[in-house]
This record gives sequence, C-alpha cells and structure tokens, in this order.
Amino acid sequence: IILISVFCILNFLYGCTKKQEVTKQDELIPVKVMKVELKDIYKTLEYVGDIKALEEVVIYPKVSGKIIEKVKQDGSEVEKGDAIFYIDRDEVGLKFEKAPVESPIDGIVGRVYVDIGANVTTQTPVSLVVSMNKIKIDLDVPEKYVASVSVGQKARIYVDAYPSKKFEGLVTKISPVLDMETRSMPVEITTDNKEHFLRSGMFARVSLIIDEEKQVPLILKESIMGKGDNTYVYVIENNKAILKNVKLGIRQDGYFEVTGGIKEGDAVVVMGQQRLKDGIDVKVDY
Repeated sequence: IILISVFCILNFLYGCTKKQEVTKQDELIPVKVMKVELKDIYKTLEYVGDIKALEEVVIYPKVSGKIIEKVKQDGSEVEKGDAIFYIDRDEVGLKFEKAPVESPIDGIVGRVYVDIGANVTTQTPVSLVVSMNKIKIDLDVPEKYVASVSVGQKARIYVDAYPSKKFEGLVTKISPVLDMETRSMPVEITTDNKEHFLRSGMFARVSLIIDEEKQVPLILKESIMGKGDNTYVYVIENNKAILKNVKLGIRQDGYFEVTGGIKEGDAVVVMGQQRLKDGIDVKVDY
C-alpha cells in the first residue's frame, strides 16, 4: 500500500511538472525573424518619359516630281546613301533620269509617308529613318534636385513590353538652363540598344540613381519601430528578444540600409515585435 501511494504521488508530481513545461512553452510569444544580409541599395528619383531613337531623320526629296518606285518598306534596314524612293523629274520639254531619295544615316525605315504616284516637292516629308542602336529619353528634373544630377550618372529603365527586364542607362546631357515655366532642368538619358528591344515611341519608367551603397546590411521596413532618430528593432539572441537602437540610411522599396546598431547575420524580428519586451523569451519562426 505504501509503495502504491508513493508511486501515485511521484506520478502526480511528474504530470504536474510536464504540464507546467507545456504551459510555459505555449505562453512564449511567437515571432518571425529574418537574418540581416549584405546587399546593394540605391536612392533614386522616379520619372516617366518617351523613348526616342538617338538619331531620327525626316527625309525630304532634293527635287520635285512624282514617286515612281518605292525601294524600301517600313522596317527595312538601310545604310547611308541607300535609295528609299525614286522620283520622275520629267517636265514639259525636258528629259531627266529618275532621281533617288536617299537615307542620310544608317538605320531602319520607321515610316513611309507617301506611295507610288504621289507628287512631291522639296517641302514634302517622304520618310522617317531611325538609328536604334542607341536610344534616348528626355526628362524634366525639378529644380530642387538639380544638385543631385550629373553627367555620367546611372539610370535604370523599365518598359511594359519587358516587365521582368531592366535596362541600364546614363545621363549624357544636362541643360545649363532651366525651363522658366516648369522650373525644371531638361536631362537626357541614353542607353545601348543593339538588340533593338527598345523602340521609338515606347513609354518608359526611369529610376535615376542619385546615391548608392554596396554590400551594406539591409532590414525590412516591417521590422522597424519608433521614428526619426529613435528607431529600434528586436534581435533574437539565445531565444530572447533584445531591443537595439538602429541608425538608418537609404530606403529602397521595402528595405532600409542600417548604418549602425546591428550587423550581418543578426536575427531581426519582422513579425510579432509589438508584443515584445526587452529580454523576454520567445518562440522563433524563421
């Protein structure tokens, strides 16, 4: 009887201990964390603009007459000096050889404005030839950002036709004079386009990079608490939440550069931090 009683008491005490351990585990605050990684980050100015060929030439005939032959169609490649049309210069009492209308540049025939049989003069636009190996985008940068823009600055170009593709460009021209009406500075962005992905007339979104940092610690904006100079995050160390003040730098999309307070590899809480206190035990979910 004594042995049975002792066994029951021990079993009861063990059950209580297990129940306490389970209860304590269930009471731990669950948090989701992300490890701090080193990545590049950029500060940008966002603009929109229309893509144009770096060289676009509207061609006019050198003589008047009637179009009698069309040599090139829309989309045809041409070299400088290639004939696009031939004009019959016949006049009453005179006989001429047919006169060519030539391309002044290497490129592609973007538009043909006339057809065979049309009468043209030296004031009639007959074709548009574009050189698409390089393209440009003209932007108007507001006056307050003038000091942030310089020749050679990097830009990123995005178009709806290729939503997952990013094109790299450069600032190649900056007007020395601001537009008096808009108080903005005309800026030209250019980029190589040897594969002709970008076409004249496309609508583009441009990110003008005015500051960049290479391989710096980044954290998600959801992890940051406080504001201004008093910002902090919770870092998990040995399953405890440790409150740390952080200094922030460049913001890009949903990330912030961290210039002080935490380092690469730290486990920063990104969900559940509103219930935390400094030093409290937590249940971690990566």
